[in-house]
Amino acid sequence: MEILDQNVAAEIADKLLEIQAIRLQPSKPFTWASGWKSPIYCDNRLALSFPKVRTMIKEQLVRSIQHFFPTVEAIAGVATAGIPQGALLANDLDLPFIYVRSKPKGHGMENMIEGKVVPGQKVVVVEDLVSTGGSSLKATQDLKDAGFEVLGMVAIFSYGFDIATKNFEDAGVRLICLSHYEALLPRAVHRKYIQDDTLKSLSEWRNDPARWNP
Repeated sequence: MEILDQNVAAEIADKLLEIQAIRLQPSKPFTWASGWKSPIYCDNRLALSFPKVRTMIKEQLVRSIQHFFPTVEAIAGVATAGIPQGALLANDLDLPFIYVRSKPKGHGMENMIEGKVVPGQKVVVVEDLVSTGGSSLKATQDLKDAGFEVLGMVAIFSYGFDIATKNFEDAGVRLICLSHYEALLPRAVHRKYIQDDTLKSLSEWRNDPARWNP
């Protein structure tokens, strides 16, 4: 995982906390679909309802793509949360937009990829959140299988798990994130959403989420 700007990472984290797109409950953890207990819940789709935050995220994603992937020819969103962000980016960059389903459409053409498929076209994939990277990397593989050249992925937020880093490295996919878990914690303390004495437990969760015990 790479970050364009650590100051932006802190600002994005702060705004996501402010609009409650990120919630921290170390004493009353959430349960993920995987069964993991988690002190954090992140729903970046809420940012779409706040024009100033939505615009800030869009502008920084555009900046990231222009810096890291200047040869991009199309934008691909990951269904579902990556679709609106990707469409916003494609519009600002004046590029074609497509999106990748989690599974083929159950009727009609039974498409996995919606939009014009152009083999050899250089695409950047847009995701809202990266946890282990499983679903994100499935989307990149589906694009490769369809003939696209995947330059990399941009995302709003990452938990920064070691397993995600390994998965992206193994897949040969470059990942750029606007913000991340380590940038979030100081902002959460500053806003008094958490106390200093809970930081150790929150750091332990990121290091070993499967065995974390609040």
